[in-house]
Amino acid sequence: MEGFLVNFDHWNWWILALLMFVIELIMPGVIFLWLAISATLTGALVWIMPELGWPVSFVIFAVLSVISIVVGRKVWRPGHVESEDPTLNLRAEQYVGQVFTLDTAIENGRGRLNVGDSSWLASGPDLPAGTKVKVSGADGSILQVEQA
Repeated sequence: MEGFLVNFDHWNWWILALLMFVIELIMPGVIFLWLAISATLTGALVWIMPELGWPVSFVIFAVLSVISIVVGRKVWRPGHVESEDPTLNLRAEQYVGQVFTLDTAIENGRGRLNVGDSSWLASGPDLPAGTKVKVSGADGSILQVEQA
């Protein structure tokens, strides 16, 4: 094993980088990409400075890997998409600010109101059925209302 590591030159780093690129293509998770970039850069450094020993080149690879993963995660965040409609999947919050009529009276802080073809739980001050209420907030699927 020692003989293999002593002869670990720039070609080995570039082959390792290519292998990591292939692994990234097969199992996308955007982790092997950063490791492959680090191996490519380490191979370039070993090519420029062949007198670096294998322990130094592995330390360089480790440091570059950590740096590239941290920087890569900050710059390129998979799954983070800015939405034009931030309440798209927050149905209750879409009703904030709208006025509806109470279907059942709010008693002890709880009642119901119809919104379109669905009935929602409402919380707020005690009010009789038929009162116009304005949605002031949402707590999960409970609409918080106040008299309009």
